[in-house]
Amino acid sequence: MNIRLISLAALASLALAGCATSPGYYGGGGGYNNNGGYNNPPPPSYGNNSNCYDCGQVVGIQRVAGSGAPRATGAILGGIVGAAAGREIADDHTDSKGRKNTATIAGAAAGALAGNAIQNRVSNAENDITVRLNDGRTVTVRQVDMAGIRMGAYVRVYNNHVWPQ
Repeated sequence: MNIRLISLAALASLALAGCATSPGYYGGGGGYNNNGGYNNPPPPSYGNNSNCYDCGQVVGIQRVAGSGAPRATGAILGGIVGAAAGREIADDHTDSKGRKNTATIAGAAAGALAGNAIQNRVSNAENDITVRLNDGRTVTVRQVDMAGIRMGAYVRVYNNHVWPQ
């Protein structure tokens, strides 16, 4: 019985880990996510900021959806794992079919809540940052971290990432 419970727990962990993404490795956008591994800040721009060809002012910030996983994925996987765990625990501790069903339903509800919370924690919203550069060009970069970037801030666009100046 313990081997079944341990293997069920391992399977549950793998299922939930499959939903998780690290902000530095999700391949969906720009900035930290998809810039070819160049996550280092730009070299300093020496001299007058007006001479900086890739510097400018933030003129727009728009939040866009984060993770590519559907919103209910964490709750569904958590509910399945929770139901299986609840049933397994009830099989070990009771002979009543009603109590087994109650434990299965309670496990599914608890698992769905936990799965939803996990997915909400790991889903990072991305931001489309629009910058009007010193030479008049306008560029839009998608990135997860804002690093203190606000509307009107003076920034530098380097390696498909917006850096505060």
